[in-house]
Amino acid sequence: MSMKEVTPLEMAHFKFGLIAPVIQDTFSDPSAMAYYRRVTEEPITSPDGTSFKYNPGTLQKWVVYYRASGMDGLIPKTRRDKGMPRKLNDVAIEELYKLREKYPRINATMIHTMLLKNGYITLDVSVRAVQRFIKENDLKSARSLNVKDRKAFEEPEFGCMWQADTCYLPYISEDGKNRRTYLIMIIDDHSRMIVGGEIFYNDNAYNFQKVLKRAIETYGIPDKLYLDNGSSYSNDQLTLICGSIASLCLHTPIRDGASKGKVERNFRTLKDRWLHALDTKQILSINEFNEELRNYIHQHNSTVHSTTKETPMNRFLATKSHIRKPKSKEWLDECFHNRVHRKVNNDATVSINGTYYDVPPQFIRMKVEIRYLPDHMDDAYIIFEDKHYPIAATDKVANSKTKRNNSFPVISY
Repeated sequence: MSMKEVTPLEMAHFKFGLIAPVIQDTFSDPSAMAYYRRVTEEPITSPDGTSFKYNPGTLQKWVVYYRASGMDGLIPKTRRDKGMPRKLNDVAIEELYKLREKYPRINATMIHTMLLKNGYITLDVSVRAVQRFIKENDLKSARSLNVKDRKAFEEPEFGCMWQADTCYLPYISEDGKNRRTYLIMIIDDHSRMIVGGEIFYNDNAYNFQKVLKRAIETYGIPDKLYLDNGSSYSNDQLTLICGSIASLCLHTPIRDGASKGKVERNFRTLKDRWLHALDTKQILSINEFNEELRNYIHQHNSTVHSTTKETPMNRFLATKSHIRKPKSKEWLDECFHNRVHRKVNNDATVSINGTYYDVPPQFIRMKVEIRYLPDHMDDAYIIFEDKHYPIAATDKVANSKTKRNNSFPVISY
C-alpha cells in the first residue's frame, strides 16, 4: 500500500494525539507506562496510511521530547516520505464528495475522468487511487451520503472539549464603508457556555487565534478543540499553538459541518433570540456591534439551556476545577506567537508578509525562526539557542545615515 504525503507538523500532531492523555494527566490507567502498553497493544495507523506496532518506550520518549521542547520536539527532522506525491488533495476530495452526492450511481472511472477534465487532479493520479479512496471511505453504495450514524454525546466536564466555528453576519456601515461582518464563536461542549465570541470584518486564522487566546485567559486551557477544515481552523500556526498549550486539535470530516452540532445550534439560537431583533442599520461601528454581542453572551450564559435544564454558568461552576490554567501570561503570549522560517539576506534583512525587517548581522545567510504576532510586529524576535533577538522594521533612509552596530541586544526571559 502506497503512502500519502504528510508534513512534519502532521506527524508531530499525530504523536501528540497519542501522548496527550499523559501530558494532560487524563488517562485512566494505573500509571503512564500502563497507558503506553495499552495503546500500543495493536498496530496504529499513521497519517501516511501505514500501520506500525509501536513500542511503549517510544511513546515515553515522545513525552520526554514534548516536555523538553514542546511541539518542536515532536517534529521529525527529515521527511520519511519526501518525493512521494499526495494522490488526492483536499480540493479533489471535496469535489469527489460533490460528484457522489449529485450522481449516487457514478463509478470511480467516471469520477476520475471528471476530476481530470475539470483540473482537480493531474495525470499522475490513477483510477486506482480514486477507487481506493471510495472503498476506504465507504462511498461504494448508492445510498444517500448525507445519512450518517450520529449519536448524541456530551463531555463529562467543563474544558474537556471546545467547539468553534464562524457565522456570517449582516453588513454594517462604518466610516462610509459597507462591510460584511463575521462572528467567530467558541462554546464549551459540556456546559454550552460561550467562552469566546467576537465580530470581525475578516474571517481568518489570526482572528480565531485572538478569540481562542482570550477564552483561555479567562477560562483556562481546554483538553481538545473541535474545528472544521477551513483555513481559519486548519493551519500550521494553529497546530503549533495547540501543541504548545497541550490541547488536542480535532477536525470534522470533510463536508460534515453537522458534526459540530452544538456550535451550529448556538448560531441558530443567536439569530432567533438576538440578531433578528437587532436593527443592524443603526450600528455604526464594529465596536458597537461587539458591545451588543457581549450583552447577548452574558444573557446566554445565565439562561437555562433547553437540553441541560441548567444555565451554562452553573454547569461551568460545578466542573471548572477540571480545566488547566496557563503557567503565566508571558508563557501564554509566547505560545500564541506565529512562527516563520526565513533565510537572512546579505543586507541583514528578512521579509515577512511583504515588509522588510532588520535583524542582527550575525545571522546573515542563516535560516532563522522568527516569532511574532501579526498586529504587534514591534515585539517580533528571532529565537536562537533559547535566546530572543529583537527585529525591527527596516527604515532605509535611517539606515543610510546610521553606522552599523554589530552587537544587537538579547531579550532575557
